[in-house]
Amino acid sequence: MFGVPTFDALDRFWADYRRLTYAQRERFLRARDLFVEDLQAGVGFRKSLRVKGFRGEPGVFEMTWAGDGRALFRYGESEKDGEAHIVWLRVGTHDIFDRP
Repeated sequence: MFGVPTFDALDRFWADYRRLTYAQRERFLRARDLFVEDLQAGVGFRKSLRVKGFRGEPGVFEMTWAGDGRALFRYGESEKDGEAHIVWLRVGTHDIFDRP
């Protein structure tokens, strides 16, 4: 089992996050917790998160956190040996796909 991954978030991510409603933030945070659990387990992501490569952006991935809720991320340089490091890029509705 791995430890909790480290993370960074772009300023653009935080701007997106501040625009989410309270309910959207709660749903994202619940999905983020499942995402972290899956990273810790090291057995891949559960299907409900629908983690997959983001169209035409090598090294960028999307995660589903609601029917119209998406987050974009990439893996960064690990700060701890054997630990994942996540860089959150965007969070919001499908609209973030127009301006990744």
